[in-house]
Amino acid sequence: MARYTEARCRLCRREGVKLYLKGDRCYSNRCGIERRNSPPGQQTRSRRKVTEYAVQLREKQKVRRIYGVLEAQFRGYFEKAERQRGITGENLLRLLERRLDNTAYRLGLGASRAEARQLIRHGHFTVNGRKVSIPSFLVKVGDKVRIKDGWDSPRIKELLERAAENTPPAWLNYDPGTATGEVISYPTRDQIDVPVKEQLIVELYSR
Repeated sequence: MARYTEARCRLCRREGVKLYLKGDRCYSNRCGIERRNSPPGQQTRSRRKVTEYAVQLREKQKVRRIYGVLEAQFRGYFEKAERQRGITGENLLRLLERRLDNTAYRLGLGASRAEARQLIRHGHFTVNGRKVSIPSFLVKVGDKVRIKDGWDSPRIKELLERAAENTPPAWLNYDPGTATGEVISYPTRDQIDVPVKEQLIVELYSR
């Protein structure tokens, strides 16, 4: 499966904002954008005017990088969002939020989406009692997400403690007693705290 394998801090520096791709490190003084808040590569002074296309492209790249989705898959999500009723940009973000790796991250069962994705691929998660090893699996209302029993790992214990202290978004609920997260509704735009202007992505793909 294709995935991004290079330095993630470069992505935050390129977009000029924290994308929180490395979990706890992003909240510390080791964060790449805190140490060097400039785009990667050779620095030159440029007086070129930033075009409308460039602004739209940067917004699309930002969303892709936040959710860890490659271009072909992202285009597929956009086409699916277009076919749904409602506002295309909001539909797109709602689809991305419903990915299992993002849901696990939102529940606190992963310090970052990348860590949640790795745990899912290794078979650590179940949805409604059945093992799911596909990070792009879309959860539905009523689905129950949890880490499989029997993993006697210090990191898994840390994540369960993290989830117990975490406050998930309003569309999710987490029960520390059973270590189970539940999808209680589909996310609305005001419940999706990603710093993006999704309408610019719609305009980019409408060219």
